[in-house]
Amino acid sequence: MFLEDCEILENICISDNNFLMRVLSTKAIKHSKAGQFFMLKSNTYLRRPISLYYMTDNTLEFYYHIKGSGTKYISNLKSGDIINIQGPLGNGFDTNIENNNILIIAGGVGIAPMKLLIDKLLEKNNKITFIAGGSNSGSVSILNFFNFDSINTFICTDDGSVGEKLNTVQKFRSILDYNKFDRVYTCGPTIMMNLVSKIAIENNIECYASLENMMACGVNVCLGCSIKTNIGQKKVCYDGPVFNSKDLILE
Repeated sequence: MFLEDCEILENICISDNNFLMRVLSTKAIKHSKAGQFFMLKSNTYLRRPISLYYMTDNTLEFYYHIKGSGTKYISNLKSGDIINIQGPLGNGFDTNIENNNILIIAGGVGIAPMKLLIDKLLEKNNKITFIAGGSNSGSVSILNFFNFDSINTFICTDDGSVGEKLNTVQKFRSILDYNKFDRVYTCGPTIMMNLVSKIAIENNIECYASLENMMACGVNVCLGCSIKTNIGQKKVCYDGPVFNSKDLILE
């Protein structure tokens, strides 16, 4: 984990209250991987946890949604400003697998970590099917920055403004009729991830969910993100955010 002052290269609104920020990094980037997150300094006492969206040789990218005063402050930062980041934090996705048939299911801001995950899995000759969903076209606008050339992609929106008019869980159920998957990765609203996890377990598919719980410290000090699991009390910031679904207590 590093504390690093990073120059902002870009911080743009891509739809509604959804933003994409790119920063220069020389330290944290060397230790970052898909599924991890950073605590970004804002104008409040507590930092804001933001998932790592993507990274290049010297650039970290963060996709975030304005939820309160902290993220509102971050959204007003401009190119050339300096932001202090803390991370990388947490345990990310396991990408050390080869030649698997993998399904990735993401909803809303949970789409954030999937671009980097997809790229890392493709490097190991894995076959990827991607289901991405949201309430409307704005909630999935980040997909305009994805490259879908090598993956099988399905986009779902509640209002049908983009892709199919259904939700990600419905799409998951339908494609199981003609696909067999070795592993599922999911991130998004809790109710979506719980349903995806249950379906995967029922079909004997290994499943990993990246939780999006509220956090205070982000560094295993407080109890703000504690959850009960089938293997005891865990902290999302430290033991996760990625968990094997079989270990989660699914409501």
